[in-house]
Amino acid sequence: MKRKVAIQGVAGSFHDIAARNYFEGEEIEVIACDTFKDVFQTIKKDNSIVGAVAIENTIAGSLLPNHNLLKDSGMRIMGETRLRIEHNLVCMPNQTINDVADVYSHPIALMQCEDFLAGYPHLKAVESDDTASSAKRIAENKIMGRAAICSKLAAQIYGLQVLAEGIETNKRNFTRFLIVGDPWTAEEHTKNKHVNKSSVVFALPHEEGSLAKVLSILSYYHVNLSKIQSLPILGREWEYLFYVNLNFENYMAYVQSLDAIRPFTRDLRILGEYQACE
Repeated sequence: MKRKVAIQGVAGSFHDIAARNYFEGEEIEVIACDTFKDVFQTIKKDNSIVGAVAIENTIAGSLLPNHNLLKDSGMRIMGETRLRIEHNLVCMPNQTINDVADVYSHPIALMQCEDFLAGYPHLKAVESDDTASSAKRIAENKIMGRAAICSKLAAQIYGLQVLAEGIETNKRNFTRFLIVGDPWTAEEHTKNKHVNKSSVVFALPHEEGSLAKVLSILSYYHVNLSKIQSLPILGREWEYLFYVNLNFENYMAYVQSLDAIRPFTRDLRILGEYQACE
């Protein structure tokens, strides 16, 4: 039975690669979605579908809208994976880089390849909606003189030639992806896993030292706060939600730590308990 995974983008995108890496050994069917919001709506309509959603990048930082989309969707995190992002310049076969005039890709991908593009002044960077869809459009329309920046998988799927490999400026370019599903699916998936990480969200009273109290309690229970991201609460000026990743070895101590911080927080919610990726 195929594993159905909704992704933002098309086949050959980095979301596609992340999903295949996480579910390695399983046959998967990728469901292409135009937006991250569509990913969550697709899962809501069919609980047999899970999603792969980028949440942060080591260069671009957090994908802030996805934090709120996850919270508001009611979905749960069931796992995570990290992917080293390698960009490649691809085009229709039988061309050289001198034959190419325009390079299409997602704005962030173009930004991450600025040094390479600067070495070829005749190349014009053109922003598009996605890396893999830029490659797909070239292949479907057989556009000569145009290149895309995308993954090697996209080039392979769409029958394009790789002109240059690994053109990203920073070779330590990683993206973390969350695997999400409805609460029942997430619980079934994680029950035989070594659960040692969670993502929670909460608000804090507008009082001096409120965050410090929470951090002290977590430290007391040997729970490591590996990431914290604050986002404003709409309609409540100067108040924020805190999205927090917690790592732990003792699950019961972690549960006790949540009980201990609950009186000092507001609207504490668990977004997922899962096994941290290597």
